[in-house]
Amino acid sequence: TDFKDNLSKVCEAIEEADFLAIDGEFSGISDGPSVSALTNGFDTPEERYQKLKKHSMDFLLFQFGLCTFKYDNTEEKYIMKSFNFYIFPKPFNRSSPDVKFVCQSSSIDFLANQGFDFNKVFRNGIPYLNQEEERQLREQYDEKRSQANGSGSLSYVSPNATKCPVTIPEDQKKFIEKVMEQIEELIKNEENETLELEPCTGFQRKLIYQTLSWKYPKGIHVETLESDKKERYIVISKVDEEERKRREQQKQAKEQEELNDAVGFSRVVHAIANSGKLVIGHNMLLDVMHTIHQFYCPLPDDLNEFKEVTSCVFPRLLDTKLMASTQPFKEIINNTSLAELEKRLKEAPFCPPKV
Repeated sequence: TDFKDNLSKVCEAIEEADFLAIDGEFSGISDGPSVSALTNGFDTPEERYQKLKKHSMDFLLFQFGLCTFKYDNTEEKYIMKSFNFYIFPKPFNRSSPDVKFVCQSSSIDFLANQGFDFNKVFRNGIPYLNQEEERQLREQYDEKRSQANGSGSLSYVSPNATKCPVTIPEDQKKFIEKVMEQIEELIKNEENETLELEPCTGFQRKLIYQTLSWKYPKGIHVETLESDKKERYIVISKVDEEERKRREQQKQAKEQEELNDAVGFSRVVHAIANSGKLVIGHNMLLDVMHTIHQFYCPLPDDLNEFKEVTSCVFPRLLDTKLMASTQPFKEIINNTSLAELEKRLKEAPFCPPKV
């Protein structure tokens, strides 16, 4: 809820910013060679990419830091807004991917010393989907709608389903007949408005839906609910056409919200990508690789394809570590670690802006 309430603030800050800065925290860096061996200075760019892809991507990016900077002309200073997101790939439903990830003790130890809240990430971490998973989930919803076979409602049954009786297998006939009797009772009895059926299998629910859509195209609303014991059962209610439409819309709105919740943190990354703003990081190759890997698509096989994907997601990137270790700066900066760099940039010839 915290995330939902603040998402619009985050998107607004991204929209009005002059540039952004990002930083990720990971559950580990390398599941093979030591970190220094993983990134030795003799790699070609292609080799560096292949090594990181192979040895770093099974870790989880589980905290994402975002700062937005907007220049205020009258005050002659930058206004900074900072956001910190705990992220965790919580399975959204029974068919969602069950993400496996590894941890590295040095990284966990580092984070614990920095006051990282592990309970928060695992208990309340914001979920996310990559684009393929999001597409599949949308399809699931659309299919549920068109088939209405277990949790859509009758108005969604495809036109040809309503013209002819359903074929009911022998072993299910008694079951369906009993259900139909209960529904006849409901329709005759003026006092009762709803009927709860016993929990039953997905196949049985489908038969009930199809039979009802054929026999009672109007006048009743059918939906599947889940009991405390996670058993699914059908509830049937008498409704007029207007009420039925209202329930449909309500249901669609609820599904849309569920979908947005499942896409979760990916929406922030989409907002950054769509803004086309300059994105700054320090030693940010891993941050970029993980961001694309978790929130967009599995990393491509070779470096050139990776560059293409990256320039779609982050059209403008600037790495301050790289910048500090290239001409003309490398002459005057002898330590490019972040803390040392910050100290150095406060001295001449540099003149830090007011933030």
